[in-house]
Amino acid sequence: MIVLIILVLLIALVVTNVKIVQQAKAYVVERLGAYNATWGVGFHFKLPFVDRVAKIVSLKEQVADFQPQPVITKDNVTMQIDTVVYFQITDPKLYTYGIENPITAIENLSATTLRNIIGELELDQTLTSRDIINSKMRSILDEATDPWGIKVNRVELKNILPPKEIQNAMEKQMKAERERREAILRAEGEKKAAILIAEGEKESAILRGEAKKEAAILEAEGQAEAIVKVQEATAQGIKLINDACPSDAVIRIKALEAFAKAADGKATKIIIPSEIQGLAGLAGGVVETVKNEEKAE
Repeated sequence: MIVLIILVLLIALVVTNVKIVQQAKAYVVERLGAYNATWGVGFHFKLPFVDRVAKIVSLKEQVADFQPQPVITKDNVTMQIDTVVYFQITDPKLYTYGIENPITAIENLSATTLRNIIGELELDQTLTSRDIINSKMRSILDEATDPWGIKVNRVELKNILPPKEIQNAMEKQMKAERERREAILRAEGEKKAAILIAEGEKESAILRGEAKKEAAILEAEGQAEAIVKVQEATAQGIKLINDACPSDAVIRIKALEAFAKAADGKATKIIIPSEIQGLAGLAGGVVETVKNEEKAE
């Protein structure tokens, strides 16, 4: 029975001293109170009553979000700035024995570094130089934390809060700038609309002018065609007359008829050529003779 109890105790002792280190972890092991080894990923056995795990260290990248720190710019403006530091433990031994409270040390170092950098900049530079400030802080913090087994990957200024009156002035300025941009956009829109209207009117005027031009051309072509038709008809009539070989008497009678139509009661004086006058007399004599013959019958 005693042997069984001793066996169970030995098994329990062995099991409790078997350690399996997980991925992205590191175990700092001490032997008799002094640093002995850093265990990486895998299976490890700790000597009972001799070895102990002094610290379990995470090798993942970590984030430290610090409270806003009051800083003073070169032009004596006090503002609140909070920073975010991304760091990673690269040496578990140095991290365990290098400094008592690494996170508090990083926070205090960040605040001091930030005050030194901002103290060399004016307000406007502070608001527009975040990347430069981030780069300087990362470089300084990385160098300072190297003896602690910590690597600072990057630093970000999370918020920059100027005094309330400066914030109000900045908000008014931003509002005025926004209104100015809106006014510019409205003016550009109105300008484009006016241009489109003018172009539309111009195109309409051009189309109206082209329509009038085409109408005038068509009218002129119609008149020209009518004149051609009249001339062709006149020429055809003359040709027919010529083909009929009219006598002088017929021609003179036709001329007299033409003069009668020309007078048509509208002219008070008509000059008749001598040839046609003789013909008129002849025609009058013939008519008188015919009338006398009719009376005699």
